[in-house]
Amino acid sequence: QVQLVESGGGLVQPGGSLRLSCATSGFTFINYAMSWYREAPGGGRELVATITSRGGSTRYADSVRGRFTISRDNAKNLVYLQMNSLEPEDTAVYYCNAQHSLYKVQYWGQGTQVTVSS
Repeated sequence: QVQLVESGGGLVQPGGSLRLSCATSGFTFINYAMSWYREAPGGGRELVATITSRGGSTRYADSVRGRFTISRDNAKNLVYLQMNSLEPEDTAVYYCNAQHSLYKVQYWGQGTQVTVSS
């Protein structure tokens, strides 16, 4: 059974930091690129960051580049999103996504809420 379980969300003040984690199981983690998406109220799902299957390359949305860092631990089947200098505009539900590097197979987590507010 495939599982992606996000954690680490919460309420933080502007300028603060959070670290999201995504624990995965049920698929061969190293064969999948991992991404974080987010969905703000009234908005669509936006790609935030992606890391390739072996971690050699990362990509970021312009809105988070320089503030967020995606990383993965292939030994523990975990992916992280370190979020610094958070802004109210970063408020959203953050989703973990696994995309097979060759085939059109992908999995989603259930999401974790991040709220940036004073």
